[in-house]
Amino acid sequence: MGSFQAPPGMRSSALLETSCGYLLQELQMIWNEVGEDQSEREKVLLELEQECLEVYRRKVDRANMSRARLHQELAESEAEFTHLLLSLGERSLPGRPEKMSGTIKQQLDSITPALREMRLRKEERVNQFRAVQGQIQKISAEIAGQSEYDDSITNVKVNENDLSLKKLEEYQNELQRLHNEKNNRLQQVEKYIASVHNLSATLGMESSMIITKVHPSLNELCGISKNISDSILAKLNSTVESLQEEKQKRLEKLHQLGKALKNLWSLMDTSYGDRYLFSHVIDQLSVSSAEVSDPGSLTLDIIQQAEAEVKRLDQLKASKMKELFLKKQNELEEICNKSHMEIPSRSEMENILNLINTGEIDYAELLMSIDEQISRAKEEASSRKSIMEKVEKWILARDEERWLEEYSMDENRYSVSRGAHRNLRRAERARVTVNKIPALVDSLIAKTKSWEEERRKVFLYDEVPLLAMLEEYNLSRQEREEEKQRQRIKKVQSQVVVEQENFTTSRPSTSNRRLSNKSLNGGFGNASPLNRRLSLSIQQLGSNGKNSVSLGTSFIKEGKKEQGKRIFPRPNFTSQLRDDTASVVSTFSGPLSP
Repeated sequence: MGSFQAPPGMRSSALLETSCGYLLQELQMIWNEVGEDQSEREKVLLELEQECLEVYRRKVDRANMSRARLHQELAESEAEFTHLLLSLGERSLPGRPEKMSGTIKQQLDSITPALREMRLRKEERVNQFRAVQGQIQKISAEIAGQSEYDDSITNVKVNENDLSLKKLEEYQNELQRLHNEKNNRLQQVEKYIASVHNLSATLGMESSMIITKVHPSLNELCGISKNISDSILAKLNSTVESLQEEKQKRLEKLHQLGKALKNLWSLMDTSYGDRYLFSHVIDQLSVSSAEVSDPGSLTLDIIQQAEAEVKRLDQLKASKMKELFLKKQNELEEICNKSHMEIPSRSEMENILNLINTGEIDYAELLMSIDEQISRAKEEASSRKSIMEKVEKWILARDEERWLEEYSMDENRYSVSRGAHRNLRRAERARVTVNKIPALVDSLIAKTKSWEEERRKVFLYDEVPLLAMLEEYNLSRQEREEEKQRQRIKKVQSQVVVEQENFTTSRPSTSNRRLSNKSLNGGFGNASPLNRRLSLSIQQLGSNGKNSVSLGTSFIKEGKKEQGKRIFPRPNFTSQLRDDTASVVSTFSGPLSP
């Protein structure tokens, strides 16, 4: 059988006891040899025992302290491991059991590799956080406009209590947002700088000086990163707006100068060569501020040159203004004369000419005023056109009426002579025209009244009211007609008396003489039917006016027919009566014939 193998601890204790026993026996042998008394021996043994106990106690305390330290290390390691798990946002470490067993040292040996790995993970995570946060701080400083920023990673403070991937993702999202904002700001800065370049080129300014004045970092020659802070963006925006306002002001100024040049060119009849020198100014009249982008198109030199040209033409304009005014005055008078309208007074025109000579009048307002007068005159002439056409017809009809009156008074109008047949045809046409005069006058009066009501002014024809002319014409025409009727009545009466006297003297018989005397002495009361009808015709002519003329003429014809049947014919008397009757019929062929 094999011998019993004691544990290492038991073997150490047995060896210690054996060694102590040998030493005690050797001490007893020494005491026996020396002859040490018993009390002294017991005292030494007691001391040895106490010293041994003290040594054991120290060893035990040291062992307890070592155990406690190991427990502390284990607890700290577990706490650190747990804290790392929590800070990293992980539940556990793959490959490590959640519950540990074995001695303290075994547990320590088990947790130490996991703890080391977690520490490495923490360090790596912290570096990630530091890098992300460093970028965030740097971009934030750029956005804030901080010219000096220490981008050292050691200055970044990382919250090691929260190193989870979720928190890291939040920082990364924030970093991405800042990157986007930075890019947007850079794009805005570049856009503003491009606008400054374009506007400066259009206005003829130095863009680099303007940009450097906003901030030196915006100038690419400086070689530093651009400042993209809110204040810089605001300054750039203000600079662009001020340049745009200056551009708008210059363009408006150029528009004014261009319009002035066009007016002056038109006024002065400037040659094409002189106009071509400022064609670029005229080209800007039809464009807006946003459409002007050509370099140097709105420089101060161009504006000053245009101003100098306008000033030069203004000095020449006064000499030709009088000529132009007289030309437009003639145009106005021509319009007024053509439409028989009232012409502006000569005294007013002379006053304007005096003002032109002294230079105490605004030429633009003067031209505008006379152009407005011409426009109003044209408009009024257009509104008078239909009335004036009828007035012209009325005037022509009056001329025909006067000619017809003169023709009717000509006793030789029926004679056989050269041109008599043409006069007869003209007389027929004139009678047709004259017959239309009443309707023409009535229409003219109605149109004139309507025109006056609409315009609220009197219609003047050569400074005379047209309605007054028409009414005076109607009145004079009526008076002429009445006078003609009275003359015709007298003529008819005298003819009848002469015919009856001739008739009675031509009959030798007593009965006829008695009949003639009775007719003459007894008046028209006991006369023949012919005489009674003539008497009635005369009365009607005197009382009924126009219509009685044609009625009296018909009675005259009828009476002459009856007389021709009852009395023997007389060639001379018959031909003379026929001529007179034709004259009366031709003269009173119309209700208003002269």
